[in-house]
Amino acid sequence: MGSTILTPILVLVSWSLVVWIWMYARRMPAMTAAKVDPQDAQHPGALAKLLPSEVQRVADNYNHLHEQPTVFYALVIYTHLAGMVDPVSIGLAWAYVGLRIVHSLVQGTVNIVVARFSIFALSALVLMTLAIRNLMALA
Repeated sequence: MGSTILTPILVLVSWSLVVWIWMYARRMPAMTAAKVDPQDAQHPGALAKLLPSEVQRVADNYNHLHEQPTVFYALVIYTHLAGMVDPVSIGLAWAYVGLRIVHSLVQGTVNIVVARFSIFALSALVLMTLAIRNLMALA
């Protein structure tokens, strides 16, 4: 499974869909329990004030999976198309995906901000390393 650099993209996309299911599995019962009218969710962030933190943080993570990972997707596709794939690049791609999954699990459960930020920062460093390797190959 780890022989192509594109497979980590598939895994992170799949993980994002798992988090989407997790988000609604938490959100729908919480909305019912709080007697929240679905129309109250018409603006982004409106539910943050109406639902408990343990419900909202999974939604926050789902949103996070649509932010920095978009750079990852573009960078991995570039790496593939530019023919810059090697075992180190593949390892970095898998490391990024693993760190993002751990980040999701931390944010969706215990939500310890220092731990979550540390994981995020490490994943950003992995992403930067992959980008720098691609830039250096142009020289």
